[in-house]
Amino acid sequence: MAINRPGQPGDLPSPRVLWARWALIGVLEATTAGERKGRHRTGTWVDGEGLRLDDSGCTWWGFEQRGEGRYVLYGEDESSGVKWHRPPVDMLAGAPDWLPHERLRDLLNGWELGCVYWFENGAWARAPYPETLGDDGLDCGVGRFVDRKEVLMTIADEDHGGMSAVDAETLLDHAEGYRLTPDLLMSLVTVPEWREPERPAMARALERAGLNRA
Repeated sequence: MAINRPGQPGDLPSPRVLWARWALIGVLEATTAGERKGRHRTGTWVDGEGLRLDDSGCTWWGFEQRGEGRYVLYGEDESSGVKWHRPPVDMLAGAPDWLPHERLRDLLNGWELGCVYWFENGAWARAPYPETLGDDGLDCGVGRFVDRKEVLMTIADEDHGGMSAVDAETLLDHAEGYRLTPDLLMSLVTVPEWREPERPAMARALERAGLNRA
């Protein structure tokens, strides 16, 4: 599934699918040390508010559920031209009241925000963009969770699940179906010896993500 530049609401999968893929990678990257750092960390993780991605340089994103059937996706990739565009683009034009407006305004005022998407009434939406805008960063930032093949490759690699393609498919199927139990997760994941102590952190991240609650 390709993402346009700039992104279109229809480029994004359903929020439950996006959540499952993003959260699963966060579970596989979970560490006790990372939990102690809160938001001051790098990588992909699950916290009490939602899902995070931050490479401490080029891209950062947040994905949160804001009530039944409502989600907000926001962040910035260095490829985004939204905040530099002239005339200015109002990233919150048409945004519903339930978005975390105060937080988003703070990010806007700090020149830290590249785009905002929201989901309600069964559809993704965003502010209108001028035809002269070339990119909003959605592809480079979130495309890694949209392309299922890329997600499977990440799950299987040695830095994450260290598993076969068949086991990666099984793991992702269960995550997307919200029936991924800690026992199944641990039975499929092969981690380096130095990461063995992190299995409890992975189990806690799985619980926070809700991937075991269909």
